[in-house]
Amino acid sequence: MTRSSMQAPTRPSMQVTDPETGAIVGEVPRQGPAEAIAALERAAQARAAMTALSAHARADILLSAADGLIAGSEAAAMLIAREGIKTITEARGEVDRAAGVLRLSAEAARTRAGVLIPFDQHPGGTDRTGWSAPIPIGVVLGITPFNDPLNLVAHKLGPAIAAGCPMILKPHEATPLSALLLVDLLRDGLPPGAIEVVTGHGVDLVPPLLADDRIRLISFTGGLATGRKIAKAAGLTRLVMELGSNCATLVMADADLDRAARSCVSGAVAAAGQNCLHVQRIIAHREIYADLRERLVAGFAAVHVAPKLDRTSDMGCMIDAVAARRVQGFTDAAIAGGARLLAGGTTDGVRVAPTLIETVPDDDPLHRDEVFGPVTILIAAEDLDDAIARANAAPFGLQGAIFTNDLAQARRAIDGLDVGAVMVNDSTDYRLDAMPFGGTKHSGLGREGIASAVATMSEPKVACFRW
Repeated sequence: MTRSSMQAPTRPSMQVTDPETGAIVGEVPRQGPAEAIAALERAAQARAAMTALSAHARADILLSAADGLIAGSEAAAMLIAREGIKTITEARGEVDRAAGVLRLSAEAARTRAGVLIPFDQHPGGTDRTGWSAPIPIGVVLGITPFNDPLNLVAHKLGPAIAAGCPMILKPHEATPLSALLLVDLLRDGLPPGAIEVVTGHGVDLVPPLLADDRIRLISFTGGLATGRKIAKAAGLTRLVMELGSNCATLVMADADLDRAARSCVSGAVAAAGQNCLHVQRIIAHREIYADLRERLVAGFAAVHVAPKLDRTSDMGCMIDAVAARRVQGFTDAAIAGGARLLAGGTTDGVRVAPTLIETVPDDDPLHRDEVFGPVTILIAAEDLDDAIARANAAPFGLQGAIFTNDLAQARRAIDGLDVGAVMVNDSTDYRLDAMPFGGTKHSGLGREGIASAVATMSEPKVACFRW
């Protein structure tokens, strides 16, 4: 066979499809361990150049990417909606948030600073002065889920650039296209290797990276089972993990029930329930239980479920039929155990109807596990102490919420709920991208949010001068 007749080897690839329609949205390389290590080599080589990059240069790169994202916002939103689970309206909101995250990261790059150390606080230090300043931790491995395929990528890349760290990004295999769009915007001006993207399945790509000491931080957003595996393999590598939750919203007897119902319904169906802040449990004071239930049933019935690209649609689809069947299994098991269905309860392909259930037995998994779908249970509580105890019974603790007009009750809930954040007169489904974000118990390790993430991606280095 002559050289001219030989065919070049084809690279393995994987198609990205719309989970709602099955249409092909794009194609990406299906990479493996060799490509992962090659990406790490490039990222490690970029470490010195990233450290040397000035704060204003990093900020300018982030701001330029934010502007580019907004300039192409409709195309970005369409990509998010087509490859993932969100409605076009939700996708547009995600684009705006991601641009905001990049701008917050730019500000963090400009204002990142150290502290003076008063060495003379000890007798032996009176002839010394100095400071502690943050330095980049090194190569970061960022692993992102499918439910926020642009904004959660921005939450990894933005702080990494602000801190001066190269990053290897592993986006979810179902939704890599939104991540690649953002990476293309950010690479302009960065040193080669500053952002490396590996596409494919985590089981192929992540283990060789976890075994390499050049990875200094792992920032993972995903499920508890995967988080446990990563933590077991990570050794001395620093970890930041957001591992989901089973969020509870408390509604007390003095609450504005119309407001509470609207907020809870919205928080129950956003991203079709595939959201770590999903309102999975509503714990209502017995005095207003019936009135709140009536409002909730009406609210769930009013959710308009239509194709994702329909501007009037309130809720999208599950990421695949397997996920839909898993969520349906939660509902079926609860009803078989004696629970009462108030709304929804059906599945059609990748669509799960917005579902509300009451009288769920205390030992049912819906009280403790993360359903990750549009299923919410309604629970009666005798008083605030009972409501807090029921909320804390789940092994997760990402966020909690309470509806009340009583400041003392709000304060007791803030103090009593074992969670990372408490929302007052809002549901659990609220996050400000600038706030420290993370939880207690099985909800994860450490905190994200721009300032928190930049601090985690940095290490203090002390300089001491003796005169």
